Order: sequence, then structure tokens, then C-alpha cells
Amino acid sequence: MRPWVLALGLFWVPAATPQQSESSEAEVRTVLRKNCLACHNSRTRSSGLSLEYRETILEGGNRGPAAVPGRPPESLLVKAIRHQGDLKMPPGRQLSYEDAAIIERWVEKGLPGSIREAAPAAPARSKHWAFQPLRRPDPPKAADPWTRNPIDSFVLARLAKEGLRPSEEADRATLIRRLSLDLLGLLPDIKEVEEFLADTRPDAYDRLADRLLASPHYGERWARHWLDQARYADSNGYNIDGEREMWMYRDWVIDAINRGMPFDQFVVEQVAGDLLPEPSTSQLVATGFHRNTLLNLEGGIDFEQYRVEAVADRVDATGAVFLGLTVGCARCHDHKYDPISQREYYRLFAFFNNIDELAADWGEAGRRRAHEPLLFFGSPEELAKKQAVRAQLEALERELEDYTRLLNKRLPEWEASLGAGRANELKPEIQYILKTQPEQRSDIMKEALQEEFWKTDAGYRQRRESIKALAVLEPKLASAMIMRERGKPRESYVMLGGDFLRKGIAVEPGVPAVLPALAVNGRAPNRLDLARWLVDPSNPLTARVTVNRVWQRFFGRGFVETENDFGSQGSTPTHPELLDWLAAEFASNWQMKALHRLIVTSATYRQSARSRPELAGRDPNNELLARQSRIRLDAEIVRDAALKASGMLNPAIGGRSVFPPQPAGASKLGQIQRDWVASTGLDRFRRGMYTHFWRSSPHPNLMVFDAPDTTTACTRRFRSNTPLQALTLLNDEGFFELARGLAARVLRDAPTEESARITHAFRLCLSRNPQPEEAGRIARFLHVGLDNRVSNGAAAESAAWTAVARVLMNLDEFITRE
Repeated sequence: MRPWVLALGLFWVPAATPQQSESSEAEVRTVLRKNCLACHNSRTRSSGLSLEYRETILEGGNRGPAAVPGRPPESLLVKAIRHQGDLKMPPGRQLSYEDAAIIERWVEKGLPGSIREAAPAAPARSKHWAFQPLRRPDPPKAADPWTRNPIDSFVLARLAKEGLRPSEEADRATLIRRLSLDLLGLLPDIKEVEEFLADTRPDAYDRLADRLLASPHYGERWARHWLDQARYADSNGYNIDGEREMWMYRDWVIDAINRGMPFDQFVVEQVAGDLLPEPSTSQLVATGFHRNTLLNLEGGIDFEQYRVEAVADRVDATGAVFLGLTVGCARCHDHKYDPISQREYYRLFAFFNNIDELAADWGEAGRRRAHEPLLFFGSPEELAKKQAVRAQLEALERELEDYTRLLNKRLPEWEASLGAGRANELKPEIQYILKTQPEQRSDIMKEALQEEFWKTDAGYRQRRESIKALAVLEPKLASAMIMRERGKPRESYVMLGGDFLRKGIAVEPGVPAVLPALAVNGRAPNRLDLARWLVDPSNPLTARVTVNRVWQRFFGRGFVETENDFGSQGSTPTHPELLDWLAAEFASNWQMKALHRLIVTSATYRQSARSRPELAGRDPNNELLARQSRIRLDAEIVRDAALKASGMLNPAIGGRSVFPPQPAGASKLGQIQRDWVASTGLDRFRRGMYTHFWRSSPHPNLMVFDAPDTTTACTRRFRSNTPLQALTLLNDEGFFELARGLAARVLRDAPTEESARITHAFRLCLSRNPQPEEAGRIARFLHVGLDNRVSNGAAAESAAWTAVARVLMNLDEFITRE
């Protein structure tokens, strides 16, 4: 017998003997119902497959058609139930020989029977609240003088159901400090507080809100929230964690928010600005949103694997940031709780699969790519010179690649010429490769041996030296990583089990069926269509999710506490009608500033945050909004508060990241040992959001106050309370420096009376006057410091007041927004 016939005989069971009858439809249905249909039905479609109808069997699932009529050996269904190949069904057990034979005979006869008559039912629309169309409920009618806008009507109606009243309005000093920290991330000046306290006009608070919303620092504060979701950092991540230039994207976000860019435009430009007609430089920079993914450029890696990881990150971030869904759960299998199939995940994946990637297509000689997705900035002369040098470099690199291909033909000859003596002079890893049989060498080993051989060739040093000499002439210009589509599209397919090496069926770009369809009029959709779909009025999620997160910033928690999961496993909204009213209001014009103003001018926002005995047991988490919430400042704002109080803040906006002081050796915790050279001059005192962020070794002061690690989209910062935070505020070099600045400011600007200086320090740090008991305790502490000094005079006085400043900057009230 021929070998292949023998192999078939060993692994294949004959379909039927002449004595066996055809499988009846009843038999087939019984076998499928007993073993398969619990998972593979038109509703569940595990792995995208339904075995209910002939049409769905032929359509197949993520691996392709389940059966080939008349050809059992080629049918996935038969292979699976026979446990032939990697797919073995049902899981954990095998069908009896008789049941498997029934299915096999049915496939061999072409899937006959009335089973093919019934058409698959249309997928049922989800009844989950978040997937329902956005509506605009009428605010409850309330004749209560407490209410200031419709937000208050909704909140008051809910409180009334619980037999509760809202809290009194916070005092004016608390209000201006709260509003300044929420909108600007900065403490108010003493003069600003005095003017607000003296303003008796009925619209004084509204005027204050308008002034703060118009400040350029407003864009900084709210850009920081967005950058968390954009996973912004100044390095690539992974072990090498090379530096990247992304600060222009950060500055674009600040500018867009300050200019009041409508949120729908804000989204479209970031997700697909490069696909807009004749995109501007600004719109290209905006696409840095999805360039913040981690980037692995280490030697010996599979670039395709990490390219796929970057694409998956973009899918997951899009789902989390705009849809509030855990779409990443469907990467390896259908979502267990929400109506998102694995096939739909890879349809979303397809939107981002055609993006040109940095370093993904390097040549054989390991040279850089000729067309990196970077945008350079400089004068016309600088850009022209850079383009000319790069063109020459590309020509030399192509020549070098051609040369190395010819050189590799002599590699066996070189290897054979190596005697024991010459081989022993090589690096240990090369000696190991030489001792390995050629057919057993991995690709990495082959590349390492090639590079070792190239170094021995004079024509190769010469060419490398020419490239190095020319590279020195290339102008070093500021750049921004941007998105750009490839000219030749990549094929997208379901990755079985999430493994990029296991290809399932091909997929086209698309969105989950539970949400409104894309409006593309029959043509193939692209990333720009996806971006517009995200902010389409028919999409019920984006406005709800965004409004919920805005509310979270102002109250410490959203209406939906699980702000990153609006699916069936997430929390239900505490105020569903208010959430929908705000979302509809927001989606009517997509004006973020208007939304912020609406919230901060409400009586709900202006409530005192003081605890009330009647709320302690009934509403400990403040879900009913019968008061405001006390919120510890974000990591960057803790430093900003100290900078502002000390009078040392450099208020410049934008620009390259800076390097404030940090503990010695903190930057050497990663694989690459880096020196952190602290900035000098005004750069030393920039706002915390401009601190250079190494992903492998971020500034410890940011991490101790719960800044995100930027590896994935962060939609909510968690707040811890640890001894390290107090120790950092008290002893860290950077905070000690600012405490000395605060002491110097008090001694310089306040009257010489001790009580006046104490009051001045309190007003700088806490925006209020001290209570008599507080002033007395500070005075006693100050005297202890002065009395314990051997010397006296200016040095002793400065040291004592520095100690007082350290106390004030370490107060819970100093790092808390009331």
C-alpha cells in the first residue's frame, strides 16, 4: 500500500458499511442536542458556531465551515468529535462510536433532512440598560429654593424618596479652594480668595467658575485626566524602555481642551485624524492617542507578536475609554457575560490592523525602517536637510542589505575556515552556536552568527562607517509619533485562543451587533468610520460613559461605580435618569466646558462635604449625593499644591518633560541603569504633569500617590493611604526644597508678627485662617524649634519656619479637596 493510504487507514474510521442505514434527522438532532447544542446554538454561538441549522453549520464559526457536505475527512465537525487534531469536542470526553458514526454518515450524505428548512432566528436585542437608546427624561418638577439647575431636581427627588435633605452649602473659602483644585489643579491665590469672599453679588460664584474655566491651566488639569486614559508616557516600556517623544501629543490635548474643541471632533481626530481629508499637522499629532502603546524593540523578538499586542491594546483602550466595556475579554473566546463574540472582537481589531508600525518591517541587515510613522518639526531648511540625509541613508542601507545578502553566501566557507584557535577567540555565545549543528540553529542564532561574520569583512566596516558618518549630519529635530495606514492592507482573521499564530476565519472591520450598525452604505468601513460611529448620536454608550467619568472627577465616584464596565457584570446607575439627562445634554453639542460648568454651578456640587450622623448608616458611600465628597489630590496635584504654596511654581504650559529631584538610585531599578539628572532653573519647578515618565522606573513620588503605570488605559485612579505618603511629604528632597521655599515666602511677604506669619502660612496652604487652637499649637512648635537652635538669627529662624512649613504640607487637609 502507498504510505498515504496506510496513514489514512490508521487514522480514519469508515463512514458506513453497506449494512448500515442512513442517519435519520431525528438521530442527528438527538446526538447534537445531547452533546453540542448547549454551547453551539444560534443564541450562544460558542466560538462563533451554531449547529442548530444547516445554514449555520455551513457558515461555520471562527475556524471556518463546520462541515463539507459529502466529505467527512475534511469536515471540522467530524474531526472534532473523532478527536483528530487540536480541536477535541465535546470538551473532556469523546462521543460514543455509534453517535460519532451518525454524524459522520449525515455529513457524508450531504446533511440531508428538514433540519435545513428552519432559518436561524435573528439575534435578540439585549435588554441591558446600557445598550438601550439614549433618552432625555424630563427633570422632576421641584419648587424647592435649594435647586439651581436640573441636576439638583433629579438629586432632590431621589433624596426625598429616602426621606433625606441635601447638606448645606460649603463655606466660601472651601468653595473657591474646591473649584480651583477641580478645574485647574492649583490652589487659589490669597488675593483670589479675598476677592471672592468680598464679592457680594448674587452671581459671584458663577463669575468665579467662568474665570477658572477660561484659565489656560484648565486645559492642563483636564488633559491629565484624559492622558490617563490615553496611557501617556515618555518611554516605550518593556525591559529596554527606550525614550520616546510624545510630549507634542500631550500639548495637543491641553490645547484642544482649552480651545473648547467639541468632544466628537476631539475623539475623531485622535482615533482617525490621519484619515481625514488633507489632515493638518495638528490632526496628525492628535493620532498619538493610539501611539501610546508599549513598543518592544529588543533584539531577537518576534516583531509580529508585539505588533499584534499593540493592536490588541488599541482595541481594548477603545472599548474601555469610549464604550465602557471589557471588550478585551473576547480576545480569546466569546465574552462570558456581555454580547460580544470573539469574531466581533477581531472585527474591531481589523480597524487597527492596517496601521503602519515603527520597526515592524526591518530589513535583513537590521537597519531602521525607511518610513517610520513619525512627524518631524523644524524650520524648512532643517526639514529639507533631514529629508536629504535620510534619502542618502536609505540608499546606503539598501546597498548594505544587498551586500550582506551576497556576503552570506560565503558564511559556510568562513565557518569552515575557523580553526580551534580562532574559534576560541570569539565570544562564548558565538562559540556555542558554532558547536551547534546548522540544521539545529534557531533564527536568532543564525542572525548572531551572520553579524559576527559581517564584522570580519572590510567591505562591511567601511559601509557601516559611511552610514554612521552620514547619520551624524542628520538634524536632530523634535518629533511626534503618529498613526498612518499602510498602502497594502493586512489580512485580518480570528486568532484562535488569542494566539497570533493560529489563524481562524478571515474577518472584515465591524462593530458588535448589540450596538447600532455603522453607516457606510455598503462599502468597506475604515478607522474613520469607527471614530465617527463612536460619537454618533445613535451610539448609546460614549456619551453615558464620558459623562459618568466627568461626574466621577467631581464627586469621587460616578453614577455607575464600575466606570470601566457598563456591561452586565458592572454596577447599575444610582441615578439612571440624571445620567441619561446629562448624557443627552452633552451629546446635543459635545461641549465639555459647558458640561463642567453645569455640574460645578449646581447646588449638588456646592454642598458641604461634612459627614452627617443620619447618613453614616444609610448612605456611607454617598451614593445618594446628600453631601459632597472629600477627595485626596492626584499624585501630580500634590506636588502642584506644594509648588503653588511655596511661590516657586513655574506656570509655563507645554513643552518637553522635565526631571524634578527624586531619591538617589530610583531610576536604576529597571534593566537599563539610567542616571536621573535633576532639572535646574525654572524647569525644576514645572507642574507634576510634566515630570518625565519612564515606564520601567517612574518617579517614585508619583507612584506613592497612586499615579497609573501607563501600560493600559486608566479610567479611574484608586486612592490609597499609606505611611510612605506622609514620609514622602516630610522627608523627600523635592518636598523639603518646597517647604524651605514656603518658609522663605512667609518670612519675606508677611508682617514680622508671629501670629500674622502663622495666618499667612495657613492661607497659602489651606486658603483659610487658622483656628485659635491651631495657631497656638503651631506657635508652640515654632518656639521649640527656635529654642533648640544653638545659634540664632536668620538661619535659625529660617530653619524653624521650614519645620512649620513641613508640618502644614503634611496635613491631610493640605492634600485633600474638601
